[in-house]
Amino acid sequence: MKLWKSVVGKLWMTIIVLVAVVLMILGIFLLEYIDITFTNSGDVKKLFIYISIMGFFMTTFFAFFLSTKITQPLIELKKAADQITEGNYHTRVLIRSSDEIGELAKTFNHMTGRLEETIKDLQHEKEHLGSILRSMSDAVITLHATGNVMLANPHGEKLVREWNELSWEDDRTEHVPEPLEGIFNDVLKESKEMTTKIHVRQDVFSVVMTPLYSNNMIRGAVAVLRDVTEEVKLDKLRKDFVANVSHELRTPLAMLQGYSEALLDDIAGSYEERRELAQVINDETMRMGRLVQNLLDLARMEAGHMQMNCTEVDVSSLVLRTIRKFTAMAKEEGITIQQQLYSSQASPGTQATPGTQASQSSQSSQELKLSCADEDRLEQVLTNLIDNAIRHSPRETGEEDQRFIFVRANPSLINDEQGILIEVEDQGEGIPKEDLPYVFERFYKADKARTREGNVGTGLGLSIVKNIVEAHEGTIQVHSTLGKGTTFSFMIPLVSSKREKAKT
Repeated sequence: MKLWKSVVGKLWMTIIVLVAVVLMILGIFLLEYIDITFTNSGDVKKLFIYISIMGFFMTTFFAFFLSTKITQPLIELKKAADQITEGNYHTRVLIRSSDEIGELAKTFNHMTGRLEETIKDLQHEKEHLGSILRSMSDAVITLHATGNVMLANPHGEKLVREWNELSWEDDRTEHVPEPLEGIFNDVLKESKEMTTKIHVRQDVFSVVMTPLYSNNMIRGAVAVLRDVTEEVKLDKLRKDFVANVSHELRTPLAMLQGYSEALLDDIAGSYEERRELAQVINDETMRMGRLVQNLLDLARMEAGHMQMNCTEVDVSSLVLRTIRKFTAMAKEEGITIQQQLYSSQASPGTQATPGTQASQSSQSSQELKLSCADEDRLEQVLTNLIDNAIRHSPRETGEEDQRFIFVRANPSLINDEQGILIEVEDQGEGIPKEDLPYVFERFYKADKARTREGNVGTGLGLSIVKNIVEAHEGTIQVHSTLGKGTTFSFMIPLVSSKREKAKT
């Protein structure tokens, strides 16, 4: 390449010298011609005028020619530069010569190519980072030092939009969301990464916020937020479970220790007193056994290891048999249990002696039978629900204040699925609205005042009930009104692929 450039340069010098020699020879011949041909001064003046005019036109022509050869490539370079500033990085200029201007055009094209590659790499990196941000399950929010939200991934945008819709004290649509304001100010002040947890309504978020620098100056901060509501809830459940188990075991253990020491120390002076102490020890031992058994059952159910003994179940017989077990207890409490089977609508005024009686419809066109269900488990569900209804129903104070518990079983259609709906309704004090979402949690006790002295449950019954119903692919709900009573209703579908598979 360098050799070619040297040859071209020497060729141009040779051409220029030859042109100069030719012009000198022509000048000499022109002077001799003037000497010979023109003898008077007038002719000489005319000749000089002609020569001047010709020289002017020739000079103008060569000036225009040189200007075009030099400025045209420069104009093209300027246009190409303008197109690059508009984002057309594929623009190139035409190389017309191999001189300095040609070298400039070649260097410009090389620069443009490198710039195009760099821009493509930057765009690829940006798209890669954008894909990472969009695929993140965590919310990422970038904040300017003034507090404005500069950038956020989809989860971050959703979070900011939801927080801005909340009724804060002032309008913060274009400002840092109020839950992040405290940690944002601390990050700008301390100039270091900070971690905290924030509570927004019922949600809990773990926040990691890091300052952003530009020329050794903080220009903002980036926050990464993770929804840890479930983790916090599970941790609380774990702590509550340990505390509740400890509390439930502590009382019977203390009583066992106290009464056993009384027996060892011969504090009981008579056979009846010793028998009474032994009976208390036996009762507390049974209570601990029930608690441990319930915990084991619940653990197996939640782990999906509950064994299902699928048989054909007559729901009507099941309801009647379960109610019969509570006849004595209901009579003692002065409560009337009424079963309402099929589509029967028994009136509370129906004559019934406390603890017994039922109203059954004669409309039995569709039998209340499940082709495949665990009868013992369903009886356990009804037993728990009726026992709760009795314990939470106030005593009868008079004929005009008679209390009822209704047990209903009817064919039902829920979500286009046929099943049997069973309801247990009491006329007790009801459950507060804020406690309803938690009634199926372990060791739940809504209001200690609703639990009668000496008849305290462990708080595991409803959790077991829910797991048994869900094992039958059913659903369970609770509706309650303070001062009027509570209704637990669960639906078991007639057809269940899982139960049929377990049966085979």
